[in-house]
Amino acid sequence: MGLVVGACLAEAGNTVVCADVVESKIAQLKRNQMPIYEPGLEPLVVRNQSEGRLHFTTDVEAAVRESEVVFIAVGTPPGEDGSADLKYVLDVAHTIGRNMSGPKVVITKSTVPVGTAAKVREAIAQHTKERFHVCSNPEFLKEGAAIEDFMKPDRVIVGVDSQEAAAVLAELYAPFVRTGNPLIFMDITSAELTKYAANAMLATRISFMNQIAELCEKAGADVGLVRKGMGSDPRIGPAFLFPGPGYGGSCFPKDVRALIRTAEDVGVSLDVLNAVEAVNQRQKGRLFEKLKALLGNRLSGGRVAVWGLAFKAETDDMRESPALTLIRSLLDAGAEVRAHDPVAIPSARAALGDGVCYHEHQYDALDGADALVIVTEWLQFRNPDFERIKGLLKRPIIVDGRNLYDPAKMRALGFTYTCIGRAPS
Repeated sequence: MGLVVGACLAEAGNTVVCADVVESKIAQLKRNQMPIYEPGLEPLVVRNQSEGRLHFTTDVEAAVRESEVVFIAVGTPPGEDGSADLKYVLDVAHTIGRNMSGPKVVITKSTVPVGTAAKVREAIAQHTKERFHVCSNPEFLKEGAAIEDFMKPDRVIVGVDSQEAAAVLAELYAPFVRTGNPLIFMDITSAELTKYAANAMLATRISFMNQIAELCEKAGADVGLVRKGMGSDPRIGPAFLFPGPGYGGSCFPKDVRALIRTAEDVGVSLDVLNAVEAVNQRQKGRLFEKLKALLGNRLSGGRVAVWGLAFKAETDDMRESPALTLIRSLLDAGAEVRAHDPVAIPSARAALGDGVCYHEHQYDALDGADALVIVTEWLQFRNPDFERIKGLLKRPIIVDGRNLYDPAKMRALGFTYTCIGRAPS
């Protein structure tokens, strides 16, 4: 998120310094090598670095001293109780306080719970008498579409407590909201809560549709048709109504838990979100259950091909990916796993180790496999060579976690095909 924000602000003509304490990451970026996969990011970094608007440094103190506006974009990993760990946010706040060289606007861009801005303000004030403002500007960037989301936002949320800070943020974001999409100012507490509430609502839609999909399977309905019927209602809309193997990534799981914890701290029980999280955890095990039902005892000692490792397409992010749950269950059951992903193999190897056989080409993973499981909806998986798949698999079995194919077509081609929310073929 920090790199995307920095590159996009530089693209709008600002002079931006991206600071990080990880030397290897900064060295990579200075060589125009991206530490993450995000479509469209590399050209922005290369262009703005070559034109002198974008700089990378490990000297965080100097970066703070030289800047008028400071974004805090560090991680807020979940603690054991689900609450967001603010250690890194407050470490940066103390660094800012020790290096105040004049009035500054400090913006929390990280996803943080209610009350964080006040803690950031207190941490900075311990070290300085300089004037400063603390604002909340939560990010709404989808991995895989982050550049587009920042350059053409559907809305920008800013929490401020002064007109002076509001004027700075309005000027900073003016190039990105020229088409009329709203720049919404509100109090800081409301801005902090808005991010969590938005992600929790999207997670709720996903878990709800996954339960409807399970009901469709048992009742003999087609979840694709149910989804179309629901989504055509303008009060509901079609977004985030696709059933699948459960949500993952860096935001939804963490933010749902953090919002539950925030509510508990003030004496509110978010029963709906407790159910959302429980449904999601169960959903991540459904692909394994479907495969076990098809292969039975053949799973132990069998070979399973997995297409898609990242939690969603167009990213290499493996955090809480449904593929992790599936692959670990397969390994525990004694199966050999052969996996392919267009970009996430290095991330998968870091998470799973070398107990999995990784393949750079999708068809190489199929050779002699007892079944194929599709976990991530990469575009290249949507129209594969089915005859080639059938020829490479030991058994023509496909478990499709993304409902990419038409069950009638798969039946006609001779596949045993099962997906989410439709009767198996």
